[in-house]
Amino acid sequence: MSGLPYYNRIDELPPTLAIFPLPGALLLPRGTLPLNIFEPRYVAMIEDALKSERLIGMIQPDEEAADVGVAHVFSIGCAGRITQFTETDDGRYMITLTGVARFRVARELPQTDHGYRLIEGDFSPFADDLRSHSGTGVIERDTLIGHLKAFFAKKQIDANWEAIEKADDESLVTALSMVCPFRPSEKQALLEAVDFVARAQTLDALLQMGGDGDEDDVVRQ
Repeated sequence: MSGLPYYNRIDELPPTLAIFPLPGALLLPRGTLPLNIFEPRYVAMIEDALKSERLIGMIQPDEEAADVGVAHVFSIGCAGRITQFTETDDGRYMITLTGVARFRVARELPQTDHGYRLIEGDFSPFADDLRSHSGTGVIERDTLIGHLKAFFAKKQIDANWEAIEKADDESLVTALSMVCPFRPSEKQALLEAVDFVARAQTLDALLQMGGDGDEDDVVRQ
């Protein structure tokens, strides 16, 4: 998993960002997320992004904070760059987002004429997201993979164990955090982990709990 060539400094990222609220969808720096875009307002969002920086913000709705008529989102999301896209005959976009850096929602801006949401994002707390943590030996890898095998067995999930063994630490933790069937609140805990090592520890705790434990215990670790 290499670093991204698009941005060298966190202040190069644009302050205004279109957001795509999607429960259970986790994007992390240098991770890749395939998406099928079909709702008209989000088709327009992709077309606008392709004309500019190719960036959109993935963020989860905060369902516990929702009021009637107001779709709240969590305060932290992750900006992704459209690195692949295909337009289908029926007007959809099949895209791949590559995670760039996390952001904190500073404030929400008026919606666009197409109906998608814009925010002013603060990337400054997450400057380290632009730095790759490739290599091995940073995490308790054997322990993590042992817990992963038990988790996959419980969930009856098949895996390419050869590819898992070959992945470097960051690629492994990022991919597992994004694809494992955790609850939205647990995905958010992975996103908000202070750093890569803390994310690996949170992931390991979730695997041990089978994804069905008390996520408050995970967040407090």
